[in-house]
Amino acid sequence: MNMTPSETGKFIRELAPMVAGKDQCDIVLCVPFVDIASAVEAAAGTNIHIGAQNVHFKESGAYTGETSAAMLKETGAEYVIVGHSERRQYFGETDETVNLRTKAALAAGFRVILCLGELLDARQAGITEEIVSMQTKLDLAGIPAEDLARVIIAYEPVWAIGTGLTATPEQADEACGIIRGVVADLYGKDVADALVIQYGGSMNEKNAADLLARENVDGGLIGGASLKTDKFTAIVAAANA
Repeated sequence: MNMTPSETGKFIRELAPMVAGKDQCDIVLCVPFVDIASAVEAAAGTNIHIGAQNVHFKESGAYTGETSAAMLKETGAEYVIVGHSERRQYFGETDETVNLRTKAALAAGFRVILCLGELLDARQAGITEEIVSMQTKLDLAGIPAEDLARVIIAYEPVWAIGTGLTATPEQADEACGIIRGVVADLYGKDVADALVIQYGGSMNEKNAADLLARENVDGGLIGGASLKTDKFTAIVAAANA
């Protein structure tokens, strides 16, 4: 929950020339709903894509304050985040609702950034693999293999969000590898190998290169470091190295 529409437009106009030509990775800014129109306008003609931070699973109805996939589609957004750790932690998201939102977004033609990850007590109890495997299965339930090409999974350990804690490159690679293994079991090795899996726990300009060098870490879901053009540009550069 950062930046007004005017601030968002200004930010993107400053960022665009800094990341121009950095085409070895996809650059996506997922902004608050009220900022999407401004973001789409500012990003036109650049290599920056725009997404939303959430979507509801119903087409319409008595869901005051929510936004449907059809509403989002007309804003020009291409991506949508589903199941972000903050949505799960503060707003009651469950694997069931994450699954429903993912299906609604895919049906509307979006690319989905599907977030999952364990709490600190699960990490300390040594059950990260069990939790992450279960989430992957529940969140992807009923989604056909052909739709996986439009799904990006972000491993986002809740214990590393906003705490300053970061998984080691080895921990991040291990968890992303667990996710890839579950997808291989569900959909086959080819689908799993093609799947983009991001790390989303406090990736920044200092640790991005080490994290992105890992076999199973294909990208990053950037939090606070995305709010400063110089820091974000450094992360993009690491992804293009």
